[in-house]
Amino acid sequence: MKKEGLRVGVYPGTFDPITNGHLDVIKRALKIFDELIIAVAVSSYRKKLLFTVEERVDFIRETTKGLKNLKIEVFDGLLADFIKQKKATAIIRGLRAVSDFEFEFQLAHANRRIFKEAETVFLMPSEEYSFLSSSLVKEIAYFGGSVKNLVPPFVEAALKKKFQK
Repeated sequence: MKKEGLRVGVYPGTFDPITNGHLDVIKRALKIFDELIIAVAVSSYRKKLLFTVEERVDFIRETTKGLKNLKIEVFDGLLADFIKQKKATAIIRGLRAVSDFEFEFQLAHANRRIFKEAETVFLMPSEEYSFLSSSLVKEIAYFGGSVKNLVPPFVEAALKKKFQK
């Protein structure tokens, strides 16, 4: 049961895989919200996913162990419906560059159209992660490049295993 006035943020994504940039945004969001739900999307019509939802949840659980006031949940469907169900205060979205803004702006308005109480909070990662995306990490790993400081060590190992040639 949620306490009255509890500020709950939802950080949605496929997290395929979770990166150090995601972790940076999670830590920033935990400073603002009383509780943070990392909402792992089962699938995405826009992305071909490399890892199963179970693997992605395990990666997030391992990456965030020790962080307080954090829940990891899986969702399938409209984010606005999930937000409403969880009685969340806001949707957390990471903005890396100006190029992210237009798409994120559209998503924020679409979510508000579906659920008018849905507010979106944009958080910028640290400069060192401003270029980082899961897609970029997968591409580097696919071609045998090092992703050492881009993802947690166990994610790096999982990527190496997936792309062994």
